[in-house]
Amino acid sequence: MATAVKARKTKSMDMTEGTIWKQLIYFAFPLLIGNLFQQLYNTVDSVVVGNFVSTEALAAVGSVTPIINMLVGFFSGLATGAGVVISQFFGAKNGPMLHKAVHTTLIMTVALGVVFTFIGIFMTPLMLNLMSTPADVFDGAALYLRIYFGGVLGLMLYNMASGILRAVGDSKRPLYFLILSSLLNVVLDLTFVIVFHMGIAGVAIATIIAQFISAFLLLVVLARSHEDYRLVLSHLKLDVEILKRVVRIGLPAGLQMAVTSFSNVFVQSYINQFGSACMAGWTSYSKIDQFVLLPMQSLSLSATTFVGQNLGAGKLARAKKGTRVSMVISVIITAALTVLLIAFSSQLLMLFNQDPNVLHYGNIFIRYLAPFYVLCCINQILAGSLRGAGDATGPMIIMLMSFVVFRQLYLFIGTKFIIDNVIFVGLGYPAGWLVCSLFMAIHYFRGKWEKMYA
Repeated sequence: MATAVKARKTKSMDMTEGTIWKQLIYFAFPLLIGNLFQQLYNTVDSVVVGNFVSTEALAAVGSVTPIINMLVGFFSGLATGAGVVISQFFGAKNGPMLHKAVHTTLIMTVALGVVFTFIGIFMTPLMLNLMSTPADVFDGAALYLRIYFGGVLGLMLYNMASGILRAVGDSKRPLYFLILSSLLNVVLDLTFVIVFHMGIAGVAIATIIAQFISAFLLLVVLARSHEDYRLVLSHLKLDVEILKRVVRIGLPAGLQMAVTSFSNVFVQSYINQFGSACMAGWTSYSKIDQFVLLPMQSLSLSATTFVGQNLGAGKLARAKKGTRVSMVISVIITAALTVLLIAFSSQLLMLFNQDPNVLHYGNIFIRYLAPFYVLCCINQILAGSLRGAGDATGPMIIMLMSFVVFRQLYLFIGTKFIIDNVIFVGLGYPAGWLVCSLFMAIHYFRGKWEKMYA
């Protein structure tokens, strides 16, 4: 018994006691580093093909990002639902239900992984046509996407296994294995492209190999654990009630993320109309953009776990204070990163491609969109806290209306009747952030979610 207690103190993190800002940062920092390395998967692919293959190859790999994010977003939402359920069982010290929740979510993951693999491969041409993908990048984009979908189960298992560990406060071990697999991805990318001249196929294959390795290592960690969340193969069975709870929380979040990413497929179609140089510039900007947003996203995940554990322990006031502290930290960090991004935009863009036209478009996007990043802090932190409280439907509706309905109306009406240029198209993003932040704040402070815990 003493050994088990010691393991819990060192490997997991009880966020129901202690200094709030220290816990949030301590928990979020490994998440940030982990997300940083996870972003390196596709970013390294873009850097390698942009420098060692061609501008068209960079555009091809970058153009499928909304599709990949659609898939990842849907499953990340489900993983969020599982994490909320698991964190609440952990906070309530309910070991048997925690054990059942872990095994239920892993079975769900494998089943969905198989489904998404076949659907993704089959629908690749349709999705690329929806984005109005130019002929000079279509074949490359289709090749990358089909290989990626072929190995998507590795990505899903990694996200769910790391989500399980994060839900009980262990954000370090997922980080260690992700760093290892990310470095492996870099080595494989360079080897397959430079040594074996495999081009786009090489970077795609390198990515899925690295993802499967990180997933395998995390499953080994769960299997060797002495805690209630230990993975035992003979215990793998669905608990219907837990599955319902996971789906009730995770499905709205998953649909919101997936539909938002799907709407970005249409945004990409507007970008594609300006040619491959603009596409490559948008790809370069988007990769940099994702890194700047990582701290707020990591703090949002931290807030989800913090709120989930504290509400599970009956500490409503502490949960609300954790949201406020997360918001302050997020705004400060994001503002500082925005200043650095604008100051060194050209140098960062040149990591991807040195074509003057590509750099021109990339600088346009950074100059006009980066100043609005702070708006994302509001909607991300509040959405994370609401999900931790079990309210996934509210954030889903608000984000769908802001990032899908409003943004598509903005682009369609604006480009048809106001002005059709790439700056106006790009500004559709901050316009959506503003609308989302406003309504997310209204929903949060109305406090309906509090009634379940008051």
